[in-house]
Amino acid sequence: MKSPFEIINYPIATEKSIRLMELENKLIFSIKKDANKSDVKKAIEDLFKVKVVKVNTFIRGCEKRAYVKFHQSTPAIDIATNLGLL
Repeated sequence: MKSPFEIINYPIATEKSIRLMELENKLIFSIKKDANKSDVKKAIEDLFKVKVVKVNTFIRGCEKRAYVKFHQSTPAIDIATNLGLL
């Protein structure tokens, strides 16, 4: 089993990610190319001790990203603040 640090590279802070954070309770992470949705979900839940509702993955150029939607009881803004994104 992989550790969360072998799956998640770093969080992405762009205008789009801030908008998604505020409107849809989502954060965007850069992830390893070989990681799948269930790996990402487990890694995020283990790292931040939160409930993940849904994970979408997206490959852009040479980078794979994960759009992570959190449960309504966990605001994405709180996680972003702890990560230093805001």
